Amino acid sequence: MHRFYLPPDQCQGDELFLTGREAHHAGHVLRVQRGEQLQVLDGAGGVYLCEVTAAGDAGLRLAVLKREQVRPSACRVILLPALLKPRAFEWLVQKATELGASALCPLLCERSVSRPDEEAVEAKVEKWRWIAVDALKQCGSAWLPKIEAPRPLAEQLARCEPLELALLGSLDVDRQPLLQTLDEFRRAYGRWPATVGVFIGPEGDFSRAETEALRAAGARPVALGPRVLRSETAALCALALLNHALLLPQAAASGASVQSPRR
Repeated sequence: MHRFYLPPDQCQGDELFLTGREAHHAGHVLRVQRGEQLQVLDGAGGVYLCEVTAAGDAGLRLAVLKREQVRPSACRVILLPALLKPRAFEWLVQKATELGASALCPLLCERSVSRPDEEAVEAKVEKWRWIAVDALKQCGSAWLPKIEAPRPLAEQLARCEPLELALLGSLDVDRQPLLQTLDEFRRAYGRWPATVGVFIGPEGDFSRAETEALRAAGARPVALGPRVLRSETAALCALALLNHALLLPQAAASGASVQSPRR
């Protein structure tokens, strides 16, 4: 079944309307016709089974057949990677969305190669958000990650939401396996963390000063395997481990509430 995206404020009534980018994809790429059923995702937990009641140049009119509200994950996973070169970072946005990241907060680090000027940042963030939307539709997730503009590490540390567990992908000798760190938290508190932040450095890693700042902020150095990974690979490895340990079991245990449309 084809999936499309509409923001929550456009999913309030018993009729929905696809216009613009999504309507073009539906009508001109997928050739969706009147009478077909499709799924609409609002990125905030809403999943809508719809039937196309009209299709034309102005867009698609949809009748809502069923509403489903998917609960958010009990653990928010915030990815805080160093900003990479454009193609690598766009790939990371796509894969992080598929792996259930709640937010992506790119960092401008001392060794970052990519440093967009202020005029380009807004356009880049908009592009990343549409990449996340397309990944959302592909994987069928009900929750769209929040994607922030790149910020210097010190600024991000000052404004970052409180993290119950902060992890730092590291090559230092005192690191320990990521899953071991998770298990230590569970044994100490009798539960899994509600928020996990994952800091991933640029090629060449964080500088010593940045590493010390992260450690001072409570980030725990973790190993992601026996090999030295590229930044985007390290980020996905960490997300995959967290997905396996936290998100999959919680998704299996959670349910969804279903509402019929008002008539």
